[in-house]
Amino acid sequence: MSNDKYVDDERFDGLYLNVAENARGIEPLLDTVFSFLRRKTDFFEGPQGNIDGTATAIKKVNQVVEKHAKLFQEEQDRKAAAAAAKKKKKEEAEAKKLAEKAAKFDNPMQAAKFAAQKAAKGESEVVEMGKDGEFDIDFKSPAAASPPAPAPAPAAAEPTKTEEKKKEEEDDDTPGLGNGGTEPGKYVWTQTLAEVSVTVPLPDNTRGKDLSVTIARTSLKVGMKKDKGEWIINAPLTKPAIVDDSFWTVEDGNRLVINLQKSNQMEWWDSVCEGHKKIDVKKISPENSSLGDLDGETRKTVEKMMFDQRQKAMGLPTSDEQTKLDAIEGFKKAHPEMDFSNAKMNM
Repeated sequence: MSNDKYVDDERFDGLYLNVAENARGIEPLLDTVFSFLRRKTDFFEGPQGNIDGTATAIKKVNQVVEKHAKLFQEEQDRKAAAAAAKKKKKEEAEAKKLAEKAAKFDNPMQAAKFAAQKAAKGESEVVEMGKDGEFDIDFKSPAAASPPAPAPAPAAAEPTKTEEKKKEEEDDDTPGLGNGGTEPGKYVWTQTLAEVSVTVPLPDNTRGKDLSVTIARTSLKVGMKKDKGEWIINAPLTKPAIVDDSFWTVEDGNRLVINLQKSNQMEWWDSVCEGHKKIDVKKISPENSSLGDLDGETRKTVEKMMFDQRQKAMGLPTSDEQTKLDAIEGFKKAHPEMDFSNAKMNM
């Protein structure tokens, strides 16, 4: 079933830009998408009972490509129509302005002669108003013409749409794909409740021995050995990590992948390092399929955490607080003879 809310979703742009930078080509970029679908999903198997899953998968891909091609063409048509309307409006305004000025001449022939001479010289057909408030039709020579007025001081440059969009992206604290985010120019990160994965772009043909990586319980350092004193990452971790269970590896010679095992595996991180761009952990929504992969006890814990996060966001009691309130209410009903009007309850 199609879900059109994702056709213009910009939340994952940072992640895809990083992938595109590393893939360096449209086909490798698409390969990463379909590799994920092939290795981690049943996309190519198709629905249960489907005879030819690959044919169904190809059909679905074609549908999605055709949908976005149509959206692209519609956008181009809108832009072309808007540009044509703007051009027509400008031409009509200039024609109206010229007609209004020409109508004020006492001698229409003089106005026509003036316009014709201006056109022959490649000048504007708009008749200019003189300093005395009359139309200037003396055709003064360039030497006799008064010096041009000084150009007005340029207005302060307004932010471009690109700059505004970039600022919006920097201010956006919505978690990206994988419940993580992007530290601009440095790395992309994702997380589960148990671990954090950090992907750092590297120059081509980088090997492990070219790197200096230090994973400590409360800090992280990443740099190239040849760049002594310069670090890609050098900051305290947001939360403690289990050093013995954390590791790093170089993949495809162009990216460093760091896996940090969380000390507390029942909480979300809002950033990898202190001082880096944060996400709003209240907006994290783990997919149901991920919950289904958990064992019963862990799934209950995660669902409880998600419920408590939603309750706190709405200013309502958490599950533990609600349990206490229910117990108090039960006690009150069991002892109607007692007065609880002045009692103070600590949650």
